[in-house]
Amino acid sequence: MIDIQLRTAEPSEAESVLAFWEQAAEGTSISDDVDGVRRLLARDPGALILAVEDDVIVGSVIAGWDGWRASLYRLAVLPSHRRRGISKVLLNAAEERFAALGGRRADAMVLEANERAHHAWAAAGYEREERWRRWVKPFAG
Repeated sequence: MIDIQLRTAEPSEAESVLAFWEQAAEGTSISDDVDGVRRLLARDPGALILAVEDDVIVGSVIAGWDGWRASLYRLAVLPSHRRRGISKVLLNAAEERFAALGGRRADAMVLEANERAHHAWAAAGYEREERWRRWVKPFAG
């Protein structure tokens, strides 16, 4: 394990977070823009947890809580920092946040084709839910 600091993201870091996700995260989202990140932080200021080393973002997880469900998105670690326990530390922080807010279960969005992520989530104690599928509809805007 390396010496990292965990903290929540600030709205002024939206561009840095997006740049980090370009390097470390698989896939993109319709919300991957400065306004999207800032809206997330305005709605749920503690949701975006960052792992930082020497002022550089090396890991992230979105631990979104809507009062009903605990949802995990964007668990990502820089390729140069993988296999050092950063994702485990991020998930522990997210789970502690959910428990403190009254959450009883966390759901994770994981790309079907991301086999490396499947192994990481399984190692963290998460199980694939076969009964559900995600249905989406982008809004015109």
